[in-house]
Amino acid sequence: MRRMLMLFAMGLLGGCANPPAQVGWLTQGGCGQPTQDQELALNLARDMAAEGRGHAALAHLQALPSSLPEVRLRQARIYRSLDRAEAGPLYRSLLGTCLAADGHHGLGQLAAARGAQSEALAQLREALSLAPTDAKVRNDLGLVLLREGRVEDARFEFLTSLELSQGDPLPAQNLLSLLFYQDDYQQAAELVSRLKLPADAVRRAEERAREMKREGLSVPLAQRRDAAQAPLLAEVNTPEPVPGEEVGQ
Repeated sequence: MRRMLMLFAMGLLGGCANPPAQVGWLTQGGCGQPTQDQELALNLARDMAAEGRGHAALAHLQALPSSLPEVRLRQARIYRSLDRAEAGPLYRSLLGTCLAADGHHGLGQLAAARGAQSEALAQLREALSLAPTDAKVRNDLGLVLLREGRVEDARFEFLTSLELSQGDPLPAQNLLSLLFYQDDYQQAAELVSRLKLPADAVRRAEERAREMKREGLSVPLAQRRDAAQAPLLAEVNTPEPVPGEEVGQ
């Protein structure tokens, strides 16, 4: 379970272990517009990643110019889902571009994965300052705050993520687990009723709350697989593939 928490990051989507140096317009925050053919290739890679074919998606992304920040973002997410070191340099290459928030988000996820709590908090807060309405960043920040024992702060972030996401089950499951952990059964029941959460989701949330009480707040809650941002990995110790696009593209 600890491995999954450390890989929660499992946010998202390089061809190279050492991304090329950024030039002019890139370092000034530009992002470049992909051509129609490049857009088609990006969509193909996204679909492959969503199907769990991360290696194939990487192969297609490596055929695209790495000068495009969107290409590097998708590569970084897949590499993170595969627990590969290439993810870090690729996320860092996004800082200073129009995808800087995604870069900080990914670096925060990587820091949390290796237990660097202070760095994770700093990176996620920076991502939040750039993208305050990003529900995925807020959900991940809630997870890190929870590991710090800052339960009420984590609850605030899960609530905010839930209201922003409108339908994403991750913050709902995490908030429900936290309510059970706090023995706040009335609000838990209201949440289940309002969102019409299925019985299996409620059962998993109760199980995680019991584990949190038994083992401490390091027990992982629901997390997103970067590569496909698809299935919930609340209890699986593997990184997330990217959706081609968290973690959210």
